[in-house]
Amino acid sequence: MSPCRASSSAAVAPPGPEPTTATSNIMTCKLPAVTKPAPMKAGGLRLGPLVAVMFFTVSGGPFGLEGLVGSVGPGVAVLLLVATPLVYSVPEALLIGELASMLPVEGGYYQWVKRAFGRFWGFWNGWLSWAYSLIDMAIYPVLLLQYLHFFLPGLGPLDGWLLALVLIWGATWLNLRGTRVVGTASGWFVALVLAPFGVLAAVALARWIGQPATPFPVTPFHAAGTSFLGALGLGVSQSIWNYSGWDNQSTIGGEIEDASATYPRALARTLPLVTAVYLASIVPVLALTDWTEWTDGAWPHLAATVVGPWLGRWIAAAGMVSAFALFNALLLAYSRIPLVLAQDGLLPAALAVTDARGTPRNAVLVSAVVYSGFTLLSFGGLLAADVLLYTAALALEFAALLRLRRVEPALRGRFRVPVGVGALGVLAAFPLLLLALGVTLEVRARATGLPGVVVAVSLAALGPAVYVALRARRARQRAPALTR
Repeated sequence: MSPCRASSSAAVAPPGPEPTTATSNIMTCKLPAVTKPAPMKAGGLRLGPLVAVMFFTVSGGPFGLEGLVGSVGPGVAVLLLVATPLVYSVPEALLIGELASMLPVEGGYYQWVKRAFGRFWGFWNGWLSWAYSLIDMAIYPVLLLQYLHFFLPGLGPLDGWLLALVLIWGATWLNLRGTRVVGTASGWFVALVLAPFGVLAAVALARWIGQPATPFPVTPFHAAGTSFLGALGLGVSQSIWNYSGWDNQSTIGGEIEDASATYPRALARTLPLVTAVYLASIVPVLALTDWTEWTDGAWPHLAATVVGPWLGRWIAAAGMVSAFALFNALLLAYSRIPLVLAQDGLLPAALAVTDARGTPRNAVLVSAVVYSGFTLLSFGGLLAADVLLYTAALALEFAALLRLRRVEPALRGRFRVPVGVGALGVLAAFPLLLLALGVTLEVRARATGLPGVVVAVSLAALGPAVYVALRARRARQRAPALTR
């Protein structure tokens, strides 16, 4: 794949301070440099492991959805779980699939935006992603402790933080062993997490079928004391959050075997898997239980009610596995952001060092240290911040695809959405409008929504200042070398 060409003869340069000039027999244009895709190698992540890793960067199972049902009511919860993948995830997966196929490079979305708009916008996209990762990654140790309390109800705050560090550094150890190890481990984690829910869904479905008088669980449609719009306000952001992250693993594009074809195929398999897991786990169990018992962390209790205490314990253990696997897969993705920024000279060169496996050890270790510190902070009520930052990053990625379609029509991978630029813009509008609606309703429905927006805007605004500071630092470092 070469920029601005209709036949051949275009040059692609490694990351550097100057743009690359790409020449062809049709046009000449100035483009930001982009990392050349690595050739397919036997040691790259294959389709099955990539699906497993992607499952945990998006979902991790139905954990967390108990609270959605209890806060908005059965009808609105089921509506959101069906509508969100159709309106939000399918368009996002299509557009991300084309971008990942078009430019299957290390750094993923950072490189896409940089290619389309230049280094500043690429940096800002990476900054937004890193900012919301701080909120994301602080959630999973909390999730681990939530299910650990099922076994150790007297666990204190200090003990909890130390166990959170065990999660973080256990995942770091796996990541240091390489991408293939993370992929293989993720495959086992998928089996461990989904096995008890498979038992729960099968037993609940059999009991439901055996009780013909039991209706489909959509009443009450929304929770008592809320309106339909109020229930949507409580639920849209949470539903989106449980269906988000289809671009996350693009950052390891250079470590995926035949990434141009494999990434879109992984999207096509993971999205139906996630949707099926949510609906199969929730609907039959909801039909047999009191919806008011659906609160955060209630899966063990619900499983014990429908099947027995032994399944409740099994699901609590699966919740701990899910929390670890989520952190493990996302550390793989997020640690590549400092890697590519260092390769472009915006962060210390030590972060760009990779070992014999291609693992950026220093970037992984620095990421783990930062996330360890952030586990001490509480991000309760900042879901609006997470969703708003993700919205801004995703908007840049979609805009990059539209621009690349216009200015580099011959730049294409193994997968391309079979529509024109106008229709592509309409597809991009669906998830972005739903994200904006989610943030707006979250602010209106929750007292914590507005602080989340303030945090998001502050973090986003800090990005340009950090970029200017990093460029100035780089210029000072280069000045002595230029005078020699």
